[in-house]
Amino acid sequence: MIDKERILDTLRELDGFLEELDAAMPETMEEYLASSEKRRVCERLLQLSIECVVDASISLVRGLRLGTISDEENAFTKLEAKKVLSKSLSKRLKDMKGFRNVLVHRYAQLENERVYDLLENNLNDFENFKEAVLKAVKSPS
Repeated sequence: MIDKERILDTLRELDGFLEELDAAMPETMEEYLASSEKRRVCERLLQLSIECVVDASISLVRGLRLGTISDEENAFTKLEAKKVLSKSLSKRLKDMKGFRNVLVHRYAQLENERVYDLLENNLNDFENFKEAVLKAVKSPS
């Protein structure tokens, strides 16, 4: 059984982070690079937003009884197989989740240009994710 309230709470939390991110987002790359404080705020809000996506995905996989989740990316694969997520959105979310690991664990030197590019060009993936999850929560099949 889908825990709708938990998923909806997670999506509301995601909305809050995205609103904060929109307010903190510098208008230009130069402005982004000039302020370490803005960069850190954007990085943290991006990390928290990605974690909401992962949490909602795992909750939905469990609720739809799509099997055991071997790792976080596996949740996206299962939702793709169930046609909750498109193949392209699933891939972008997997990439985003991998980037979250870089943000958190600093596996590699963080590339400010890559962060800014993601902020500038890929935030709509969060909206697409929310739409897909809300559709699945309203009419699970």
